[in-house]
Amino acid sequence: MPLQAAAAPPAGKLHAGTPAFRSTALAMFAGGFCTFAMLYCTQPLMPLFAHDFGLTPAAASGVVSVSTGTLALALIPASLLADRFGRRGLMNSALALAALLMLLSAFADSFSRFLLLRALFGVALAGLPAVAMAYLSEEVDGRSLGQSMGLYIAGNALGGMCGRFLASVLADHVGWRGAVLALAALGGLGAWLFWRTLPPSRHFQPRRHDFGRMGSELRGLLRDAGLPWLFLSAFLLMGCFVSLYNYLGFRLLAAPFNLSQSMLALVFSLYMVGIWSSAWVGQLADKLGRRNVLWLMVLLMLAGLALTLSDSLWLLAPGIALFTFGFFAGHSVASSWVGLRARQGRALASALYLTAYYLGSSLFGSLSGLMWGRGGWHGVATVLAAGLALMMAISLGLRRLRPLPQA
Repeated sequence: MPLQAAAAPPAGKLHAGTPAFRSTALAMFAGGFCTFAMLYCTQPLMPLFAHDFGLTPAAASGVVSVSTGTLALALIPASLLADRFGRRGLMNSALALAALLMLLSAFADSFSRFLLLRALFGVALAGLPAVAMAYLSEEVDGRSLGQSMGLYIAGNALGGMCGRFLASVLADHVGWRGAVLALAALGGLGAWLFWRTLPPSRHFQPRRHDFGRMGSELRGLLRDAGLPWLFLSAFLLMGCFVSLYNYLGFRLLAAPFNLSQSMLALVFSLYMVGIWSSAWVGQLADKLGRRNVLWLMVLLMLAGLALTLSDSLWLLAPGIALFTFGFFAGHSVASSWVGLRARQGRALASALYLTAYYLGSSLFGSLSGLMWGRGGWHGVATVLAAGLALMMAISLGLRRLRPLPQA
């Protein structure tokens, strides 16, 4: 029997509760799942890379930062391709090629070759996150956009959790190569599901590459009272979040915790709170307004960070959960806000937001590791507190924006 995506969708934009909306939600959930599972499965393996190749924690973070960095640089070129050739085909190709490169990296015979394949992986994968937000903004009615964006980001959260969890558990039994190989197979399965279920674009209009128009759109986006601050928010939110999880493994594998890789996987299961928070807070923001919700999520992240300073796992674990809740909810609010404020150049706005998002993961995520050598976890936490303090100032400033319709 053909899946729902094979049927012709009804005219008009998608509304929550319709079959086409559910099919879209399933596909985007799967796409977000695969993106984060393959992208961040190497994060809990950083201590193993550091041990096997004699690396510092900051150097080992390259297994994450090199792929997020190249992904960030490829987002705008990918959005240009999507403007010319369409959203759906590019997203399908991105997932399939990323899964193939993931497979090849499991057989890399040196750390430098592994990093090279991860860099190419980031370029290939860029085609999905560069286009996903624009696709949803074009195809989904504004009153249902927060819910659909929240479900997509919930897929990110579940993928991030499962990728980290599976990699941690498998590494104890089959090493990091076996863990990477298993995640490549999972990515291939997800790419097939995405291809089968995502409905064709109905509101996409192909555009030729007009760099004059793009420059005009860019100037318009940067003149907006809120969008540049939302782009900076993406950098700070993701930079702080990835930094916390990058160096969490080094802390929990050492005294006084002395956890195993498999036990570390249980800590990463706290990602589950992000699955719920992104979808629930996305709907809450649709009702109460994004300006009234974003700053509260930053406050939760600060509270969670404070709890991670404890040497008691009974306090540290809830702190990680609060931090994770606040991040995914805040990202859901900010990303959907971008889609609503960008009246022109919506694909470019999405690409700029995600460029900042993944640059935060790459640059902030690696540079914060330099503080590990100076002050251990407290040194890293100091950098994160400074980043979140700036994020709080931005979110309070965004509250004073003049509202746009549905923003």
